[in-house]
Amino acid sequence: MSAPREVPFGRPWIGDEERAAVLRVLGGHILTHGPECKAFETDFAAFAGAGAHAVSLSSCMAGLHLAYLQLGIGPGDEVILPALTHVAAAHGVEWVGARPVFVDPEAATGNLGAEAVAAAITPRTRAISLVHFVGIPCDMDAILAVAEKHGLKVIEDCAIALGARWRGTHVGLLGDAGTFSFYPVKHITTGEGGMLLTRHRAVADAVGKLRAFGVDRTYAERSVPGLYEVPALGLNYRMSEMQAAMGRAQLGRLEEILRRRRENFAAVAEGLRGLRGVRVLDARNADAQQSHYCLVAVLEGAGVEARNAVVAKVNAAGVGTSVYYPQPVPRMLYYRSKYGYAGEQFPVATSISDGSVALPVGPHLSVEDVQHVARTFRTVVEEARG
Repeated sequence: MSAPREVPFGRPWIGDEERAAVLRVLGGHILTHGPECKAFETDFAAFAGAGAHAVSLSSCMAGLHLAYLQLGIGPGDEVILPALTHVAAAHGVEWVGARPVFVDPEAATGNLGAEAVAAAITPRTRAISLVHFVGIPCDMDAILAVAEKHGLKVIEDCAIALGARWRGTHVGLLGDAGTFSFYPVKHITTGEGGMLLTRHRAVADAVGKLRAFGVDRTYAERSVPGLYEVPALGLNYRMSEMQAAMGRAQLGRLEEILRRRRENFAAVAEGLRGLRGVRVLDARNADAQQSHYCLVAVLEGAGVEARNAVVAKVNAAGVGTSVYYPQPVPRMLYYRSKYGYAGEQFPVATSISDGSVALPVGPHLSVEDVQHVARTFRTVVEEARG
């Protein structure tokens, strides 16, 4: 018997361009925080659109931390977040001494809804930290209206939303700042790394200094090498030149990457059409252009209890899967212990987390792979349902 077809959930899509770019940097003498990083920022801002400013960083969480710091959020403040997200979004709030206030997302998309956000606002609320869940843009018009009414800052977590747009504007340029991840299985990768995007030059300039110890001038700006001033407390969240070079090469292929993801998502979704007891999270608004990071299939009813068994059988058939996210953040031990949250407070987040299976749609999938993903998942779910 032949081995099953192996379709990993995610795989870095690295080619000769990326390898050559890294070797070019290694052939020089500047390995961090140099011209490649600057060029990557310029290229990234150009892709995002007019008025964009980009700051390269060591990770997406570094961007979240610096965004909160730069926007003046700290002890005594509250930041509204979705209960279903990567824990980095909440950690960034914790590290500036503010309190994360979790809100249950909408069932159709996994995103924050404006009404739920408005209901969570208190006199201590300073910001809304939203997440474009699995690359599906939030209803930014509604959320920005709430933010403006209450004088709140808006931070967009775009970790897996590169290429997503709302009414034609790239995510990350709608609020005060947006952060992106270049972890190996994201839309583009630098091995590890991130980017902060903003339409405010002052925010970009401030974050650019905070990421490098709070130093007031770059190497090129120093009239005497090695002499500078430190007017503010900073951190070391810089990106290396090798990472930036890889990112620039990846960015050059981003349109193809997004096209393949879009086509693969559509094919898998079509293969699951009519599958009883399963709903697919998808953009429900014509103004939203999503980035198709993965396809999240949510098991409903009795199927929720069978989720782990379904995952095991799908994996055994050679299809890689994941879960977005393993559990609502307020149900995780640190946040549950510190703030006393209970799982039943977030029924939608719980239903998506406990009942979902994330299926691959990345550019590494062939047509046959896509067919195998849809056929395998459909067969396993139908067998589990009986």
